[in-house]
Amino acid sequence: MPGSPVSPTVTPLATGFVGLIGVEADASGRVFVTEQGTGSNDSRVSEITPDGKVHPIITGLYSFKRPDNELDATDHLLAANGMLYVLNAKGLYTLNLASIKTGDTPILASSLMPENIQQFVIDYTFIQDTGESHLYNMTLGPDGALYFADAAANAIIRRSKTGQLSVVTAVPGIANPNPAGPPPGPPFIESVPTGITYDGKQFAISTLLGFPFPAGKAIIYQMDLSGKLSVFQQTFNSLVDIENDGNGNYLALEFAVFGPTGFTPKTGRLLRAKGTGSDLLIDNLNLPTDLKVIDSHTAYLTSMGDGTLLKITF
Repeated sequence: MPGSPVSPTVTPLATGFVGLIGVEADASGRVFVTEQGTGSNDSRVSEITPDGKVHPIITGLYSFKRPDNELDATDHLLAANGMLYVLNAKGLYTLNLASIKTGDTPILASSLMPENIQQFVIDYTFIQDTGESHLYNMTLGPDGALYFADAAANAIIRRSKTGQLSVVTAVPGIANPNPAGPPPGPPFIESVPTGITYDGKQFAISTLLGFPFPAGKAIIYQMDLSGKLSVFQQTFNSLVDIENDGNGNYLALEFAVFGPTGFTPKTGRLLRAKGTGSDLLIDNLNLPTDLKVIDSHTAYLTSMGDGTLLKITF
């Protein structure tokens, strides 16, 4: 992976997760994951120790199954500024990393107060206004600010270190390349931001196109500090995360190919996106949702389809 053409080795570290979404590590190397649960307020955050043991940190987080069978629950998490930030449908939870001791009794979500950033987004008037907010992923930008990928407003939101909120930019969609189908679809397809990363100079944003999820059309955008977007590469299937590879390129994670019965299991891929093309690093992934690069030899990847946290060495 980063800087290395060697084929990575993929091994399961822990399994049995329900609605596994996010993986993160702090500066000391502790690994954390989020699960969405079943829709019965059973979403949670856990630490995964190197022996694969699961130690829940926060339990009872909001998890609700909508009529379309999608979950409003916990999505991604971030270790930054000495804090563990957790995105849930109820808002942004913040926990001091120094207070998290491996094996402690889990914290009940009802004892924590989330920060309701979604209301700011819903109240904002966008040119293409969905009237919704789904804070899905985040990264640390300059000056200690958090930058969020909002997968319902299709926008990038900034929260300053002192808590001020602003809209950085809206993320544009594309014209449907084949509106007549099959399957027939709308003339315009929303481009949903799913991942965001910062390399010290600029941001990169991964996107997942809406229905009918056309193959090979999802976009990696680059964004400068003023919010100006440019297309880095448009050749992907339903991107769900992006990381810097340390060499000016990006590690791009594809969820799956969309088939006649929905997203097809075991068609996810991890690619190195180089602007002009991509190198395939891992294929046949089962509905992966997140990637965390630890160092030049180690990364972690979540497989929602298998309920498994994978350790990648290269």
